[in-house]
Amino acid sequence: MKRPLIPVALLYIGGILCGELAHPPAALLPAAALTLAALALCWGKGRPWLLALLLVLTGWSNAVWHSAIISPFDARRLLGGSAEYAGLRGLLAAPPVERIFMRDRQQSPRSSTVIEAAEISRHGVWEPITGRILAATPGVLAPEFFEGQRVEVWGTIRPPPGPLAQGLFNPRAFYRRQGIYDELQTSSTNDWHIPPEFAAAHPPLSERFRRWARKTLALGLPDGDESLQLTWTLLLDWKTPMTDAVEDPFLRAGTYHIFAVDGLRIGLLAGIAIGLLRLAQMPRWLCGLLVVPVLWFYTGLTGWPASAVRATIMASIVIAGWGLRRPGDLLNSLFAASLAILLWEPAQLFQPGFQLSFLVVFCISVLVPPVHRSLHTFLFTGDPFLPETLRPRRPWVLEWAALYLTDASALSLAAWVGSIPLAAWYFHLFTPVGVAANCVVVPATALALMSGLGSLLTGAWLPGAAILFNNATWALMNFIIACSRLAASWSPGNFNVAAPSLAVCVFYYLTLLLVATGWVFRSKHKWAGWAGLGLLAVYCLVRARTEYETARLHLLPLNGAPAVFMRAPGRGIFLLDCGNENSAADILKPFLCAQGVNRLDTLGVAVGRVDYCGGAGVVLDNFAVRAVFAGEASGRSGAYRALIEALRQSPRFRAVKDGDDAGGWTVVHPGAQDRFPQADDNALVLRREFHGHSVLLAPSLGREGQDALMRRHGELRAEIVVAGLPARDEPLCDPLLEMLQPRLIVIVDSQFPATRRAPEKLRNRLARFPAKVLYCREAGALTLVMPADGALRIENSEFDFWPAVHNP
Repeated sequence: MKRPLIPVALLYIGGILCGELAHPPAALLPAAALTLAALALCWGKGRPWLLALLLVLTGWSNAVWHSAIISPFDARRLLGGSAEYAGLRGLLAAPPVERIFMRDRQQSPRSSTVIEAAEISRHGVWEPITGRILAATPGVLAPEFFEGQRVEVWGTIRPPPGPLAQGLFNPRAFYRRQGIYDELQTSSTNDWHIPPEFAAAHPPLSERFRRWARKTLALGLPDGDESLQLTWTLLLDWKTPMTDAVEDPFLRAGTYHIFAVDGLRIGLLAGIAIGLLRLAQMPRWLCGLLVVPVLWFYTGLTGWPASAVRATIMASIVIAGWGLRRPGDLLNSLFAASLAILLWEPAQLFQPGFQLSFLVVFCISVLVPPVHRSLHTFLFTGDPFLPETLRPRRPWVLEWAALYLTDASALSLAAWVGSIPLAAWYFHLFTPVGVAANCVVVPATALALMSGLGSLLTGAWLPGAAILFNNATWALMNFIIACSRLAASWSPGNFNVAAPSLAVCVFYYLTLLLVATGWVFRSKHKWAGWAGLGLLAVYCLVRARTEYETARLHLLPLNGAPAVFMRAPGRGIFLLDCGNENSAADILKPFLCAQGVNRLDTLGVAVGRVDYCGGAGVVLDNFAVRAVFAGEASGRSGAYRALIEALRQSPRFRAVKDGDDAGGWTVVHPGAQDRFPQADDNALVLRREFHGHSVLLAPSLGREGQDALMRRHGELRAEIVVAGLPARDEPLCDPLLEMLQPRLIVIVDSQFPATRRAPEKLRNRLARFPAKVLYCREAGALTLVMPADGALRIENSEFDFWPAVHNP
């Protein structure tokens, strides 16, 4: 067999996927695997099938054992999932990571790390505990807290939170893949202690190297410079400067991958080392014997990031085959590396970095050879009937440039094609500009890496040379930043897209594989392949059609100020209110990007308070908006009046009242003559029907406004009522509920601030009404899904489902 490790790795991966679907007792699968191994030794004819099943059982067993609860002191046994104040003692399993967040336009640093727990104190007594627990704190931890240090930390321990809204980052699922099921939140760095008996003499070598390397790379450069900080990220995997504002241009330009310790960096180090050793006439086997330990040493110095470990495993396999003079095959080496990684940690299969790394390399190995041949044939092959001496000669500079552009374009195109579904799934972006941007940025990154390595090699004994290298690296990093920002600013080059379904991703990669390899054109089973692709394509089209006809109403509690996002059948996109500036930037903007929004058809301002609509500037700056509406009442807030005056300057703005159409919704309050002293009573109330379901939006309607609504629309009905909390009154008085007769009530409240929680009096009153009542404080962001068949489904931000509600 030409590539024997491909079926082995695929069968093992199949076993890991089985572990996602079923979790039998941990001892059962190894026993079954041993039985199969014994049968395979005794039964020669059935051995291939038994060995295939054995590989599946091996992957299944490994996945189950990595997540099984074995110790009686496992944190999952001892911690019940509720929040409680506790003390924790253990070992820092990772260096503390500092991240900078923006709050009210001020930088707010936070630190986080992972603790290998040893003891826990919840009732004044220290008890044994095992497990990995995430620990986070506001501020920056002191240098005494480093990887390998034993610490004592006090704070609130609880499971990590779920996503704030559909499509946003899910901390709970992300950390569970890493074996972390709880987090410890502290109020400040004062809650972190190092008892005298735990004090370590010196930080580990990796920590000392990172501190020394940052100082060395800063020689001759100004402190706090953005390019210097990104240089630290490039060479040392230092994540502190990677704020959302810094990351966004690189993500939209498709160049963010340069900041991971990935194959580019490891390949460059290996190439430089092998080149120097071969120049010294060393044999292949000795080059491999010397270079592989150097690569692993560098991976350890950078803190063992998962991307570096994956790249180093791949490089070690390739170098070992080259050193032993074995025939090279990139696909076989790729699957060998994936098998080694998944044997070590099966959960890596579900990590975005693993999927991107291996699928991109897979697509490069499949697509680059035919694309490279086609481009070279088209550009460099002259008239085949002319002898070589009569063919026109080009200048060598042009020849070299054309060759480089051809090879770089083929590589960049293959990498981009291989990453399209995953980039849409994880980053909600489609970035065709990345093909051109990477042709420029990747070579500059390679030069910056070489220059940075030159600084590290000379910093200890020749500081003058290190300063020259640092300035060269600084200039290259500025060039990389400028190119990425320029590419990101070209709006046709990147788009927000919603995450594709799993079926679409499978269809894409299967089609790419079968067509690129030519299997569907020359295999004897090609008709079966075409039939399978056709059925999968029909399934994807049917699902897309169903989604197109489905109405989705997303309810986001932005610190208790409800924002309502609607995608109507036919893809009309509507947003009502947007929270304050912080919540709009931190939650609403990422949510809209995750929904694939590039343009809003309608933006509405329903409530005359800045905490409900202060984020309008964030929305207008980041998304194209066709129409904006608000109520006719001016409001008492100076900030609100200033916002409305700014919106009135645009021809897109219009004021609405009772009876007007507002983005497909009918305004039912306030009336043309209504002017109430309280902003909540002037809040807009909207009504619309979707596939037989009537929906009423009352984001913040006080008692006087409710009375006016009942006087004007005595026959108003609504099956679904969505309400926020007014500043003074309770929402949805009993007479209003009796008039509307809803079957579902959603109160968009939130845990923080405390004033935005539904009071117990309101909850008791609504509990007496014959309707299902949901509170966003408990359920999180909610989505009302109304398909064309008339059913109503409710989803929360973690894709949990309530029973469907059908029309009578």
